[in-house]
Amino acid sequence: MSRPLLTAGFLPLLDSLLLVLAHEMGFADEEGFDLALTRETSWANIRDRAALGHFDIALMLAPMPLAANLGLTPLASRMIAPVMAGLGNNAITVSASLWQDMAAAGAPGDLEAGPAGTALAKVIGTSPRKLRFGVVHQTSSHNYELRYWLAASGIKPDQDVEIVVLPPPLLPEALGAGGLDGYCVGEPWNSVGVSRHGGRIATTKASIWQWSPDKLIGMRADWAERNPDTVAAIIRAIYKAALWAQAPGNRLAAADIMARPAYLDLPTEIVARALTGQIDGGAQLVSIPDYFIPHAGAANFPWKSHALWYYSQMVRWGEVDFSAAKAAIAADTFRPDLYRAALLPLGIAVPAEDYRRDGDQAAAHPVAALNGDLQLGPNLFFDGQIFDPAALEDYITRQSP
Repeated sequence: MSRPLLTAGFLPLLDSLLLVLAHEMGFADEEGFDLALTRETSWANIRDRAALGHFDIALMLAPMPLAANLGLTPLASRMIAPVMAGLGNNAITVSASLWQDMAAAGAPGDLEAGPAGTALAKVIGTSPRKLRFGVVHQTSSHNYELRYWLAASGIKPDQDVEIVVLPPPLLPEALGAGGLDGYCVGEPWNSVGVSRHGGRIATTKASIWQWSPDKLIGMRADWAERNPDTVAAIIRAIYKAALWAQAPGNRLAAADIMARPAYLDLPTEIVARALTGQIDGGAQLVSIPDYFIPHAGAANFPWKSHALWYYSQMVRWGEVDFSAAKAAIAADTFRPDLYRAALLPLGIAVPAEDYRRDGDQAAAHPVAALNGDLQLGPNLFFDGQIFDPAALEDYITRQSP
């Protein structure tokens, strides 16, 4: 029998690390399939080409398959997400001039979300013009994180600021050219904004919501149903890549791989910042060990509750209405059952439940697990809110603009 050759779409982002490592380090080969990686230029291209079947699998924004299943995309196709591509990795970068105003308003430059948001609100309150922020896609973690941070800081998105969409690599250039005052994006494009365009990192995803999801490996549901053994092999290959990448001794080697022209085409030093947790905010080096988490704390497990948090933000910002049926569609997009089926036979510890609360743990903590013990990381939101998927409608009501 011939080996499956899977076409896989990705964007030049550090979040593609596990997909790239599965190819470059031989983890896909170990699991009996080959990967043909295709670098795309925008999330819209990933969305549409995945829907059309041009890609068997793709690195996707965590909310992207939900949007497809909820009818929010141009091309109808049912998607699933059986494995996550790690946690964290995003940040919010602002221009040098905006940072100067924020610093004058009390921003301390420590990358903490609360003080930075308070300072930004003061600046916006006295600004003679509406500030413009960039995100990578409408239904993206970045859009919802930026909006969450702004709203919790007393800033009304769409009313007090303008939010526009640009592909990730173009955001630093737009900031440098004065077309944007700030943006939310994954690495390495915050570090590029700092090193090449004078930007300042105002805060990070790790501060807005600790150990939170961002990207995943998605695929069409009909393709997955026809190829269950291959789906299990993909999950195992991504898991092995994540385990390898989590080891501190492998971080610089991973940065070297991702820095290659086929992937990020950037100096290894810039790529390594997020992988080593040494973040250059623009004026000082800040150590954030959990800036990007490839594997620890069940980082690759597709929690249905995380799908519901993204659904709550879609409702909050008027992209879809609330109903129990639509919440079920969102939750069913993430497939922890497939994750467990692929890894339990290997004796790997996996979460026993599909849902969890977020916002209630300030430190690492145990979780019910199959095949042994498992600890999750801290999960606080910077504004002290708690997300309980069992009280979804109440949470959405409390979070309304």
